[in-house]
Amino acid sequence: MASSSTSSTSSPPSNLPLKPIPGDYGLPFFGPIKDRLDYFYFQGQDKFFQDRINKHKSTIFKTNMPPGPFIASNPNVIAVLDAVSFPVLFDTSKVEKRNVFVGTFFPSVSFTGGHRVCAYLDPSEPKHSSLKSFILSTLASKHDKFIPLFKTCVSELFIELEDQMAEKGEANYNTLNDTLAFNFFFRLFCDKSPNDTKIASKGPSFANKWLFPQLAPITTLRLPKFLNPLEDLLLHTFPLPFFVAKSDYQKLYDAFNKFSGPILDEAERFGIQRDEACHNLVFLSNFNSYGGLKTGFPALIKWVGLAGEKLHRQLADEIRTVVKAEGGVTFAALERMALTKSVVYEALRIEPPVPFQYGKAKVDMVIHSHDAAYEIKKGNMIFGYQPFATKDHRVFENPEEFVGHRFVGEGEKLLKYVYWSNGRETEDPTAENKQCPAKNLVVLLSRVFLVEFFLRYDTFIVEAGKLLLGSSATIKSLTKATSI
Repeated sequence: MASSSTSSTSSPPSNLPLKPIPGDYGLPFFGPIKDRLDYFYFQGQDKFFQDRINKHKSTIFKTNMPPGPFIASNPNVIAVLDAVSFPVLFDTSKVEKRNVFVGTFFPSVSFTGGHRVCAYLDPSEPKHSSLKSFILSTLASKHDKFIPLFKTCVSELFIELEDQMAEKGEANYNTLNDTLAFNFFFRLFCDKSPNDTKIASKGPSFANKWLFPQLAPITTLRLPKFLNPLEDLLLHTFPLPFFVAKSDYQKLYDAFNKFSGPILDEAERFGIQRDEACHNLVFLSNFNSYGGLKTGFPALIKWVGLAGEKLHRQLADEIRTVVKAEGGVTFAALERMALTKSVVYEALRIEPPVPFQYGKAKVDMVIHSHDAAYEIKKGNMIFGYQPFATKDHRVFENPEEFVGHRFVGEGEKLLKYVYWSNGRETEDPTAENKQCPAKNLVVLLSRVFLVEFFLRYDTFIVEAGKLLLGSSATIKSLTKATSI
């Protein structure tokens, strides 16, 4: 079990007063709807939380989280929005992670073949250990393929990127990234290009259509204001049925079932039936992995692009020097690239791929922020908004700024406050915790992407925006490498 939350859940220091948790939930039914409208339409995510921090003069308070009625039976949460209190959500001896993967609601198991996949299980449940062990074993067995396969997929992205730049003068990075992410994970697990199967080039479309109804209750399409009531009714009031994604999911399942045979054979060694293993593999590949890179890589491109040419020169110099000295892009070479590693961690800090974490208190406990201690009762739902916790000004200097060298040298000590993986960056996923099983792979792929990018290009200009999930990145200018 991860020990990362010890400081958050132990007895508070004697100089911190024990206070009642501020805030309230409002009137039943109406309070959650008011908070939902504030969150999506009247204030927006960040202002929703910041206004309540200002009002209560506390980073720990009571509120309601969307979607509320009628999708979530109980939207009441205790929000923890600072770097000290947030890690209570990692301590599975104190919080239950059963059915809270996406929030205060649980999507129908129809979306996962009738199974509660590993992401929705608490480590105390018997199946969690076998499923998480199976996933970790599967990833470990593919270790030697990570770098060469990803380099191949990235090279394909660069060709398409350059074609778009030549034709249109700009390129939509997100669309290219969706293809990169889907193709990499399909080829990793199935040992076959999706283009050589019935999926062909439609993989990202199938995955997106399957993801959307599961995440719709906690998203907004950012439509014109006069359409907000209609959107709220359609997306946030009643769950979207599985049938809207059924045919797309079936195509994904059939392909994984057909082409990932060796992995599914191995699942039986962990006591997992083939059908359940396949649904977990589809979820791992298309929700955890594809979904993570779908938001994570555009954020990386966005922040590195906005940082400007000086950082680009520094990255290119480091990357090209180390690759030349090491004779290629290897694990050893990547470990020598201090700035490249720091830039990846900084992107994960400032815009984590998954902004929310939930857990239900298993026991009565006392948690504390920087300024006070608060008592949480068994059964309370605890909610963390990660972008606030990882931009805590009491921990990070200039937390709203992207600082590429933040985690270089002595800055590495701050990695314990990088929480994107549902755990500290200084810790690793195990069968007993809920940290993302692909945590180390995501960091590795992010580094390899930057390395391949700056081996090929000197600098670029990006235009950033917001999407349904994460940021958009449009590449407006791209300068090929003048020296390697």
